Amino acid sequence: MTARAATALETYLFEKKRLIDEALERCLPDERTYPPVIFQACRHSLFAGGKRLRPILCLAAAEATEGNAEASSLLPAACALELIHTYSLIHDDLPAMDNDDYRRGRPTSHRVFGEDIAILAGDALLTEAFHLMARRELMRDVPPERLLEAIRTVAEAAGYLGMVGGQVADIKAEGTAGDLETLLYIHTRKTASLIRASLRVGALLRGAGPDGLSALSTYGDHIGLAFQIADDILNVEGDSALLGKKTGSDACRGKLTYPGLLGLEAARLRASELVELALAAIENLDDRADPLRMIARYIKERKT
Repeated sequence: MTARAATALETYLFEKKRLIDEALERCLPDERTYPPVIFQACRHSLFAGGKRLRPILCLAAAEATEGNAEASSLLPAACALELIHTYSLIHDDLPAMDNDDYRRGRPTSHRVFGEDIAILAGDALLTEAFHLMARRELMRDVPPERLLEAIRTVAEAAGYLGMVGGQVADIKAEGTAGDLETLLYIHTRKTASLIRASLRVGALLRGAGPDGLSALSTYGDHIGLAFQIADDILNVEGDSALLGKKTGSDACRGKLTYPGLLGLEAARLRASELVELALAAIENLDDRADPLRMIARYIKERKT
């Protein structure tokens, strides 16, 4: 990515993250609300400095789409995607899962609030995501059938056909020799499913036609897998200070990863191939899709 493109992307991501953070503040109750500990726990993880990639992709997909829905109608769905992503991180960090003490440079939820409250905070965020998307008054200009399809899309991506199924396969594959088919199953569901859904939801709510939905969904499939491969690589050779968590944990736990199965160079090559496939999927979209093109290249080059 050129220096000019990198600056343009940095500005775009900063502006969109600010917009999403402000919306998240509005949709989450104050931490003094009774019982305060659950709202403190939710806020601890939700405002821990995440990149907001999934909600940003939702907004970027909408911007790349011809349609009628206003930007304000997209924010509840964008926020819901971040709530679901945050819930998944809280549960991933639990001792029964990855047993991580730090996330984004700060103690994980269960280290601060205990396992019981961390589990409930994750449950609360997941549930609130669907409550938020179902609030019809926030998305008056979205036809009901499109809103229902968006909710169904997110539910499928988050459930046993998506993130949950991928996490189960990930746990069961620990310490095994594994194979590429199993690894692909894990990554496409554990990570790529919600990324794909984020793009599809933005396009659906904006009113995209079949061709636009197909192009953005395919783009999401490819960058979702590329994102997880990049994560695998960073776990091997990333800077733990930049990442805000330990590196090398995948190898210690015997996790099935692209670098572990194919080697670092082959993993990098596969991530690059996936980025090119993602760019090809949206080549017929006009310059309103340029943020998506920049994000695809960023995913391959990112350091955090």
